[in-house]
Amino acid sequence: MKYLSKVVAVTLFGLALAGCTGTPMNTQHYESSQYTVIGHSEATATGLLLFGMIPIQQNNRFVRAQNAAIKAKGGDAMINTQVQENWFWAWVLTGYTTTISGDVVKLKNVQ
Repeated sequence: MKYLSKVVAVTLFGLALAGCTGTPMNTQHYESSQYTVIGHSEATATGLLLFGMIPIQQNNRFVRAQNAAIKAKGGDAMINTQVQENWFWAWVLTGYTTTISGDVVKLKNVQ
C-alpha cells in the first residue's frame, strides 16, 4: 500500500509538471524587404486554471491567439505585435483571455 501511494503521488506530480509547460510565441525579426504587409488582425484565446492549479489550454494560449490572427488574414507572420490580457473568476476556475493584435505579413522568397 505504501508503494502504491508513492507511485500515485509521483504520477500526480509528474502530470502537474507536464501541465506547466508551454510553447513560446514565434518572435522572428524581419527586414522590411523580406515581407509585404497584408493588414491588421486580431485574435483571442482563453485558458483556464481549474481549482487554481490544473491548467486547461492555459500555457499555449499566446501561440493559439497569434496563429489565429495570422491565419485570419492568410499571412505567414506578424509584426508590430501587441498582447493584452484579461481574466475572469468563477467558483472553481480562473480564466485568462489573451488578445494578440498586429500587422500580418506575407514573407517573400528572398534568396
